[in-house]
Amino acid sequence: MEAPPPRRPTVPLRVAGITGLLGTVVLALVAADWTPLLTWDRTVAVDLHDSAVDHPGWTRANRVLTDWVWDPWTVRALLVSAALWFLWRGDRVTAVCVLIATAAGSALQQALKFAVGRERPHWPDPVATAHYSAFPSGHSMTAALGCALLWWLALRAGAKGWWLWGATALAAISVAGVGFTRLYVGVHWFSDVLAGSLFGVALAALTAAACTWWGPSGAASGPAAAGGDPADSGGGAPPETPETT
Repeated sequence: MEAPPPRRPTVPLRVAGITGLLGTVVLALVAADWTPLLTWDRTVAVDLHDSAVDHPGWTRANRVLTDWVWDPWTVRALLVSAALWFLWRGDRVTAVCVLIATAAGSALQQALKFAVGRERPHWPDPVATAHYSAFPSGHSMTAALGCALLWWLALRAGAKGWWLWGATALAAISVAGVGFTRLYVGVHWFSDVLAGSLFGVALAALTAAACTWWGPSGAASGPAAAGGDPADSGGGAPPETPETT
């Protein structure tokens, strides 16, 4: 039987290009010390820090969310668990892509932090502490990467209707929530969070594109190996239809 034609991950590549470009623009503006951006960063940081000092109960809630619920290691554990589930069901291509993306995300954020070397906000009355460079926010980048990948994995596994809507809402709330908590406890600037989220989505989209491209050659290890339609190996889309991420 003739092999199916290679799939063209047009949508993931567009998403990766747009978010990667926007993240790079923010990086360039931070590196250039662009005054309007720095002024906005400072305004947001001061306003939220004042609120955090005045509302200790709300601050404790944000610390629980940022230190436990949305901690990067929590997100990484979810990604590894998802990869193992796909491996168990015979989809080695997806499992390997997710594991590589998880490791690449950690390496990229550390490299950017080292290259930019941006200082975190300093307060006379801090409500939380964090170490190493501020840009980009590791929490935000990991959350965006993880939530985007988990959403894509749900789509790839066949989630539809309310399940997919629920996954979309949960991913959006989590990414926004992580960014807000990092700002509220006073350990990041707004542009740190924005760039981290953009780079995280870009890496997730690149992963989806790579997995879609790689998928046909690894079809024997995916759902098609169990007797399914080869068109279903990328979440139910036919070969000629770009996969959505």
